[in-house]
Amino acid sequence: MTATLAQKIIPNTDNDQKFVFPISLTWQQFQTLETIIAEMPGLRISYIDGWVEIMTLSERHELLKTIIGFLLELYFCEKDIECIPAGSATRQDENQAVSFEPDESYYIGSEKAHPDLAVEVAITSGGIDKLAKYQRLQITEVWFWENNQRVVYHWSGEGYEQVSRSALLPDLDLELFQRCVMMPSLTAAKKEFVKAIQSQ
Repeated sequence: MTATLAQKIIPNTDNDQKFVFPISLTWQQFQTLETIIAEMPGLRISYIDGWVEIMTLSERHELLKTIIGFLLELYFCEKDIECIPAGSATRQDENQAVSFEPDESYYIGSEKAHPDLAVEVAITSGGIDKLAKYQRLQITEVWFWENNQRVVYHWSGEGYEQVSRSALLPDLDLELFQRCVMMPSLTAAKKEFVKAIQSQ
């Protein structure tokens, strides 16, 4: 079996580390902790209903989220879809008692209160329910990448539903997308992806 690009560079590594605080924190206490964490590169902090999770990011995690972002942005450009990349900018709302950073995020068409599409790469399982964070802000679509598989959730107005095709990008072949993300060569992935898009 051909190794993926991530496996070639960092073979058999799964070393994102998570720590969930054993006690609930107020929003003010969280903000103080967030300020401290901001001075420590390589750490990510999430908050929901008083519970705080701190996570380190492995090189494999960063590689996957970069490849996913690259192919998504390539698709937007090839299809002339106006988008505004928002990256991992912090999304937070004190009234909703939530704060988190997606791995990648995009406004489609125009800027709004929150991005339309968010991407989350999960290398290590467990911890705070990731989808619950997005639900607080009703972000239209969330793509999870876990165990070399992508799962797409679309906001229905009452909750998230797992879907087989993106409602935001209905012409995107998600099987093709997943295959290209896992290819051992980024150059080959780009060529195959663009060729398939242009032949539609």
